[in-house]
Amino acid sequence: MNALVPLPVLLPLCAAGLELAMGPRFQRAQRFVSLAVLGAVLVLSVALMVAADRHGPLSVHLGDFAPPLGITLVADRLAGLMLTVSSAVTLLVHLYSLGQGMADRDDETPFGVFHPAYLILVAGVSCTFLSGDLVNLYVGFEIMLVASFVLLTIGGTATRVRAGSTYVIISLFSSMLFLVAVAMTYSVAGTVNFAQLAGRLQEVPVGVRTLLEAMLLTVFAIKAAVFPLAAWLPDSYPTAPAPVTAVFAGLLTKVGVYSMLRTETLLFPGHRLAAPLMLAALASMVVGILGAVAQTDLKRVLSFTLISHIGYMVFGIALAGRDALSGAIVYVAHHITVQTTLFLVAGLIERRDGTTELTRLGGLAKSAPLVAVLFFVPAMNLGGIPPLSGFLGKLGLMRAGVEDGGGWAWALVAGAAATSLLTLYVMAKVWNLAFWREAPPGAAGEGVVLESAEDDDSGDGDGDGDGDGDAGGGEGEGGSEGDDRDRDARGDRDAGGERGARGDRRRRGRRPAPAGAVVAAGLLGQSITTTTRLPWPMLLATGAAVALGLLYTVLGGPLTTFTGHAAAELLARTPYIEAVLGP
Repeated sequence: MNALVPLPVLLPLCAAGLELAMGPRFQRAQRFVSLAVLGAVLVLSVALMVAADRHGPLSVHLGDFAPPLGITLVADRLAGLMLTVSSAVTLLVHLYSLGQGMADRDDETPFGVFHPAYLILVAGVSCTFLSGDLVNLYVGFEIMLVASFVLLTIGGTATRVRAGSTYVIISLFSSMLFLVAVAMTYSVAGTVNFAQLAGRLQEVPVGVRTLLEAMLLTVFAIKAAVFPLAAWLPDSYPTAPAPVTAVFAGLLTKVGVYSMLRTETLLFPGHRLAAPLMLAALASMVVGILGAVAQTDLKRVLSFTLISHIGYMVFGIALAGRDALSGAIVYVAHHITVQTTLFLVAGLIERRDGTTELTRLGGLAKSAPLVAVLFFVPAMNLGGIPPLSGFLGKLGLMRAGVEDGGGWAWALVAGAAATSLLTLYVMAKVWNLAFWREAPPGAAGEGVVLESAEDDDSGDGDGDGDGDGDAGGGEGEGGSEGDDRDRDARGDRDAGGERGARGDRRRRGRRPAPAGAVVAAGLLGQSITTTTRLPWPMLLATGAAVALGLLYTVLGGPLTTFTGHAAAELLARTPYIEAVLGP
């Protein structure tokens, strides 16, 4: 089984090279290769998780170079679970993207870069989960960064390029800090291998060890969007196309959480920075959910709830007990799936009504009951309604806080309870505005070709400069000219006509949307044509993601047992070290 460990990294990288060699003329073949490879990675991930559970951690030294030379990959229970959940989610999101691509007519795009970039992102995620040393962990982050910038800016719209630039600047800063931390670690310990560092760092002076821990935690906190290092996220993620936003929000922030779990338990046991971590967890929960309460766009609401619920995971890492770590691992798996699902539903709403601005939505429970169900189930799961998996994770964390009994632990328990209630309030607000009430006047009709915000004179769709008309394109209160133009062309505008009209609008030199605006645009920057007949791959993928979230509830007992064993393995450290260095 050890020989299978590198395959979740190597298969997507090789497939990405093959797809680039195919070129733009073989996009159907690209889709087939991507689906086949992602399916294979999922099967391999399940096999590694089962093997790690039965036989202990699996390790491989690439090139047969033993530590500290060469690259070490390790699959233990934690890595196996993270690989399995991430592989399932990335497969479903890719299926969703195929449906959106068919709806956007992307067969005629100049170059099929989405599929290779997506596979490179998957390879980077797998590399991060399997890394057995700090340098390889850094390489995994950089692979994700390269692919992320391509995916965030796909389509080349000004709004996406601006948001992607912000993301890349923050990521480059964290990468430089990470590289400095790796160099300092090597200088004091003579190795970057996790198994060797587990012993050697205990001989390092306490002050130096604390500095290294603080630097690594800062890097991972930026990646995970932990408050106060999360300001970049709400303006970066919502501007991307729905499948990109979904996989970023659901998965990439959890890579930072995973790295915190790994290093805090393996390299810095009995860490001295528990209090700052608890403060960051509490601030993330409270500030994030208050930010969500203040938003009126669904994508931005979900972005702030993402920041808030990262606090639950940091809560478990800060307590560092077996039950706390088990609850944190359950919550990571739950949140990857549920957060991804909610962003996929947001993409369905945008495809159907041309906007995710809640003030422009209404009546979806009656006009789109399937979409309503697909939203309601993960929304309640996120809110922690029993017996759903969100409740299981929160219950485990809060019980661990009560058992700890410290002042910070009780503050976190109270903050977690308040955050859960406010999450329910936010989800109820979204439900009332978008689904329950009657549709407001001026809502987009069937077949309206929406103009993106970068095509509007004032920088927002309604002409008042507040940015709330971006998602609705040009059909807002101040966009009557866009409405008339769209309705006149509705009957005879095909896919080529849409692109031509879009090109005409670009030639007018209109200004882009303001920073952080949520723009209704297709996968490759095309204007969205609203439709009540949503592409079946998008519905199928979203429904499967909802079912996956419910599966965690059905398998709640085995899941919590597995995560309990994973937490005990993390705290013991010996199985991991012996798997790499030998008994």
